[in-house]
Amino acid sequence: MKKLKTALAICFFVFSTNSCTQKAKQTEGPEEEKRTSIEMVTDLGTIVLELYNETPKHRDNFIQLANEGVLDSVLFHRVIENFMIQGGDPDSKNAQPGNTLGNGGLDYRVDAEFNTALFHKKGALGAARDGNLARASSSTQFYIVQGKVFNDSLLEVAEGRINGWLKQNAFKNDSSNQDIVSELLKAEEAEDWTRYAQLNNSMKELMEDYQNFEKYSIPEVHREVYKTLGGTPHLDQNYTVFGEVVQGLEVVDAIAAV
Repeated sequence: MKKLKTALAICFFVFSTNSCTQKAKQTEGPEEEKRTSIEMVTDLGTIVLELYNETPKHRDNFIQLANEGVLDSVLFHRVIENFMIQGGDPDSKNAQPGNTLGNGGLDYRVDAEFNTALFHKKGALGAARDGNLARASSSTQFYIVQGKVFNDSLLEVAEGRINGWLKQNAFKNDSSNQDIVSELLKAEEAEDWTRYAQLNNSMKELMEDYQNFEKYSIPEVHREVYKTLGGTPHLDQNYTVFGEVVQGLEVVDAIAAV
């Protein structure tokens, strides 16, 4: 079992990893179903995570980060109750109060691994990312979902948000729209926010009737989980889910309340 030891210091959680010579603990069951476990020990209790084999690039990357000590002494730098807790920014090591955090990472991204069977239920382990068009994940930053319980009407709103993001991503990746997308990126790089706003508004108008993307419907089995256990459904199919909490959901709640 890989271990991430965390300590609470001034309302922050600090990570360190044990020796990389430790063997990963595997769950019982058929060979193809065994999962790697990560134990995260905090002053508020222990969180045990299992990494999904369906997302091998994210699984292997996270194991490597733990083994190599990349997550030693990083903070949970973004904590939002009823949403999620996010950590993994290397720049947060020994950070001082008032430091701006959340932009750090190693010099690579992890390819997106979307899977319709994996979703943002409470306790889901997901990969943070920036706005890159490939929706590739941060090399180091991750989040654990706390979320909240949804009803049918709220799930319809969430489904609309999912499809809005899917439409936007498909539009930006469509070769016929590259001129306006390129101009938008140039305006962003130049920090010409007046030009950026003009282009962004034009793009929104063009996107209104855009239908060249596969629409997503939240499966009924996921809906039942969102209506009982809870989660953050609007993130589905836009951020890679690569594991889940199997012990310590109460610890996630405690951290989210900090």
